[in-house]
Amino acid sequence: MSDSYVIEVSSQTAGIVVRDTRGYQFFAASQLFQRLEGQIFRNAREAERAARRLLTGQPVLMAS
Repeated sequence: MSDSYVIEVSSQTAGIVVRDTRGYQFFAASQLFQRLEGQIFRNAREAERAARRLLTGQPVLMAS
């Protein structure tokens, strides 16, 4: 399993997630995804879902 992933949503780079002891920490690539900055997710797919929800204006459940 990889230690980092690029998160893309609708051909936009949302950010990267980097694995640490707590899970995958999100680092935003632009202001649009800044709300997710520093959040910890269980996996990269969960981070991608959160970024997609943020982009489409749906409520974002904050992981931690």
